[in-house]
Amino acid sequence: MFEIMTKKMLNPTVCLMEIRAPLVAKKAQPGQFIILRVDEDGERIPLTVADFDRERGTVTIIFQVVGATTEKLDHLNQGDRLHDFVGPLGRATETDGLKRVAVVAGGVGCAIAYPVAKKLHAKGCEVHVVAGFRSKDLVILSDEFKANSSEYILMTDDGSAGEKGLVTTALKRLLDSGDKYDEVIAIGPLVMMKFVSQLTKEYSVKTVVSMNPIMIDGTGMCGGCRLTVGGETKFACVDGPEFDGHLVDFDEAMERNTMYRDFESHAREKACRLFDKEVE
Repeated sequence: MFEIMTKKMLNPTVCLMEIRAPLVAKKAQPGQFIILRVDEDGERIPLTVADFDRERGTVTIIFQVVGATTEKLDHLNQGDRLHDFVGPLGRATETDGLKRVAVVAGGVGCAIAYPVAKKLHAKGCEVHVVAGFRSKDLVILSDEFKANSSEYILMTDDGSAGEKGLVTTALKRLLDSGDKYDEVIAIGPLVMMKFVSQLTKEYSVKTVVSMNPIMIDGTGMCGGCRLTVGGETKFACVDGPEFDGHLVDFDEAMERNTMYRDFESHAREKACRLFDKEVE
């Protein structure tokens, strides 16, 4: 059983948990993920490793409450235990040889982007971070990004924090100013990564995106996380989750990602009703 050492709400719907999992912490790298089950009868869900502490034997996860399992997870507190916490899975972010990188993150994708920026910064890479959110009350990890980057640009759709506009607006400004990047790393909603990749393709800048499709087993056996990359079928859990953004078929990925949206919504509503009855 895997104990919850820390629980903290980063905004009204996004939660940070630090889980005691020494064997996972020993091997974890930025870009990888874990699969957990809240209880014995729970579903398996993938969550990206947001941070890790090898000495303490802990792994940090950050999740948004969107479905039944994240609803159940959100009802746990410090001292409670998870039934399963398996990993690390997937391929780690490749950082060797990078000297100047732009990390573009959106929404809860910032939780995935943060350990990447942190590792690059620790290796002496010049890191520029562009983070985008819908509004001020949804902003997360600003202080952490500022501490691990040479430049941090905050964008919000409504202008309630940072600059008003999209992350592509800020990235285009950086590219037009003459900033030359070895690589752009984009992590966030599929539509955001699609348009970041379209923009960087115009500037011939290598772009890596982190894909988080429907995933079940995490070993490539179920095929649920398949993507089309450069005309070939790839599996996010074993071939990724990071891929060349200029080769990903985003339209196909977005269509497949909506397949279980109604089911997920109904499952969360059912979970909420169960918790409400327990409170009564």
